[in-house]
Amino acid sequence: MERPNPELMLRCDQISDKINGAAIEVHRNLGPGLLESTYEACLVQELVPRGVSVRRQVELPVRYKGQLIECGYRIDLLVEELVVVELKAVDKVLPVHEAQLLTYLRLANLPLGLILNFNVTQLISGITRRISNITPS
Repeated sequence: MERPNPELMLRCDQISDKINGAAIEVHRNLGPGLLESTYEACLVQELVPRGVSVRRQVELPVRYKGQLIECGYRIDLLVEELVVVELKAVDKVLPVHEAQLLTYLRLANLPLGLILNFNVTQLISGITRRISNITPS
């Protein structure tokens, strides 16, 4: 497996910056303590006017022995068809959350993922960024 090319990662960085800015705006207005679904809906409302394409609750099948199996996995937000965003409203992001994100990146064949945990006093401390070792097709 090879690292994504520099041009692709630059594009992902630009998208990530927009996502982070939009998420900070949502957190600034709502604060912690709400449901993930609330943050998801509001984040979409912040991203769209910024010229960012975003899809919610994107189905993610599992490929098992050459067959696609629908297991009910869903990516919270897929931004610009490149960045997976998983939203949390938890006390602490756990290793299992990060493992989930990395698995989603591998299954979706995507280069970058973010976990945004809104249950913090300042959102910057709730952002986790992970780069996959795959090159999107």
